[in-house]
Order: sequence, then C-alpha cells, then structure tokens
Amino acid sequence: MVRLLKKTQQKQKVSLLSILAIATLSLHILTLALLILQGLSIRQLYLRKPPTFVQLINGKKVDNIKDLERDPDVIQQFVSKVSILMFNWSGKLPPQTIKDVSQPTPDLGISIATEQGSSEKVSTSSWMASFALSEDFRPAFLREIASITPREIFSNIPREAISAQLIIKRIDRPEEIAPGKWRVRMVANLIQKKTNTNRQVIIPYNKDFLIRAVDYFSHPLASNASNLQQAIYNIRSDRLEIYEIRDLCLLDENNKQDAHDLQHCRTLQLEG
Repeated sequence: MVRLLKKTQQKQKVSLLSILAIATLSLHILTLALLILQGLSIRQLYLRKPPTFVQLINGKKVDNIKDLERDPDVIQQFVSKVSILMFNWSGKLPPQTIKDVSQPTPDLGISIATEQGSSEKVSTSSWMASFALSEDFRPAFLREIASITPREIFSNIPREAISAQLIIKRIDRPEEIAPGKWRVRMVANLIQKKTNTNRQVIIPYNKDFLIRAVDYFSHPLASNASNLQQAIYNIRSDRLEIYEIRDLCLLDENNKQDAHDLQHCRTLQLEG
C-alpha cells in the first residue's frame, strides 16, 4: 500500500513538472511572437513616408492630401533660395559658424570636368545648390555654370577679385502644367562686380524653371552629418527638384528688343 502511494505521488510530481514546463515554453513562444510582431510594426513605421501637410492661410493644417501637392509659396521660395545660392559668388565659403561671418574662409571652388576633358571650377555654393536639380539635369547644368564662372572669383589678389550677386526682380506664381509639376518664371539680373574698382557688369538672367515634386529625402544622422551634408539636406527638404531651365523671353512693350531677338523668342516659345 505504501509503495502504491509513493508511485502515485511521483506520478503527480512528474505531471506537475510537465505542465509547468509546457506552460513556460508556451509563454516563451508567445513572448517571441509578440516581439516579432512589434519588430515588424516598427519596420513598417520606419519605411512609411511622412505625411504631407499643407498650411492654409488661416493657419490651420490639412493632412491626408495627395503626395504631389505643394504650397505655391513654398515653390516660389524654393526657386528663390536655389537661384540665389547658385549665383551669389563672393569668393568665400558659406558661413557655418559665427566665427566664419567675421573671418570667412576662402572658397577654393569645386572642379567640374568639361566635355572637352578639361577642368573648370564652380563655387562651393553653386555646387551645393545643384543638388536641387534632377540627377539627369545636374551634370550638364554644372558644366554650364562652370563655363560662365570667372576664374577671378577664386582669386586672393584684391586687384583681380570679382564677386557676383543675383538680383531677383520678379518670381511669378507657379503654373501647374501636370500633376506634381509646375512652371515658374523668374526675371533677374546677375551683377558681377570688380572688387577694387566696383565696376559692374549686368547680365540678364530671365528663366523658366520646370519643377516637380519628389519623394521624401531622409535626414542624415545628426552625429555623422557634416555641415556640407546638412546644407545639402536643407536644399532637398522642400521635396522639390528642378528638372529643366529654359530661357524666358520677355515680349512686353516695355522690353526693347530688335526684330531678330523677338523672332528668336517666338521661335523658342513655339518649340517649347
């Protein structure tokens, strides 16, 4: 009888241990499944594009709009910001600190290879602004900028140094030409000035900018981002890019052009 009781107790102990082991294993499996689901959810949040917000005139914000929509004021400011950064040549690097304002660093320029195999230079600010252009348009436009950038921009000799500034007269409201695409007309002058004599050369810069909405550009990690990387991100943060720049012909009565120029403008408009 005693032996029978001992065997029964042993069986009960084994059964309890088995139940406890199975329960513990089930709990571990459930925990692992929850961790996997949580990891998948975090990955979906990481890959999800941020929503596009539009601020109305009354200050209210509207979300859940089409990803191709952009505020007209943002588009105008984008064109102005990129153009000024592209054509303001001071011979100095853009200031990144308070010290750089009082003691600017000379701009050595960025070398650009030409189609002939030679090398020309563009200012660092022009190179930074070029990241607002589409990848297929950027190399050709950089070569064009290099061809019109005077070498004296990078000179440290005062009697040779030249600076340049873009003076914008007018930027028209964006004209939508397709979903997520706009045309913006800008009338401006590029003024090149001899540093020691203040002699100026005024070059009209009247252009049609073709702009489109682009996908989200992820922010570089703050711990690893250099000042240059941060500046490039700021250029792309508007989620816009310029994919073509055309000559803008002014055919109003106040613009004095000869018959040949007017005919040339009309031809360009018809071709465009």
